Amino acid sequence: MRTVIAGGHGQIALRLERLLAARGDEVAGIIRKAEQADDLRAAGAEPVVLDLESASVDEVAERLRGADAAVFAAGAGPGSGAARKDTVDKAAAVLFADAAVEAGVRRFVIVSSMGADPRHQDDEIFDVYLRAKGEADAYVSGLDALDWTILRPGQLTDDAGTGLVRLEAHTGRGPIPRDDVAAVLAELVDTPATAGLTLELISGPAPVSVAVKSVAGN
Repeated sequence: MRTVIAGGHGQIALRLERLLAARGDEVAGIIRKAEQADDLRAAGAEPVVLDLESASVDEVAERLRGADAAVFAAGAGPGSGAARKDTVDKAAAVLFADAAVEAGVRRFVIVSSMGADPRHQDDEIFDVYLRAKGEADAYVSGLDALDWTILRPGQLTDDAGTGLVRLEAHTGRGPIPRDDVAAVLAELVDTPATAGLTLELISGPAPVSVAVKSVAGN
């Protein structure tokens, strides 16, 4: 299986790349800076240098051709201003989804955020972020050509993963180690029966594989 990940140098993406490579999958990560390439190679991923803030749909689609799945894990990140929430968290996600459609890649998983809502009010940076994520989610979920799954993790931590999660349409707020987010993504990529679902994720009682199977097809 070949998976292409947008935001390939992100903290969750690097973890996901290691997991996919370890199970024998082929994985490529789209990165903005060439100097990030060695980190991806160390994770077992093929680095693809492409700026999603300036690339065309055709350029991105060319990198996606032949893939079995696409994962959008890019984000403007903390410290970025409101403008980049729009150009990365929203516009780059829309671009990546359109490129997946053009390339014929049906399986599409997007890493969103708990509380994402296109109708979210107020204009502080985090408000803009939640609105941008919500708008991206709404766009992706409207594309019939994609078998999409939207994952909305709770508060991300760098604690060691436990492999135990709560994955449901609505979990309530809570923390989740990035290790466990990556583990859930690896399962979701390989579980097309979760297509059409928007799922929240926090730490919980269920092993990752059990949690994903329990929501599959619902």
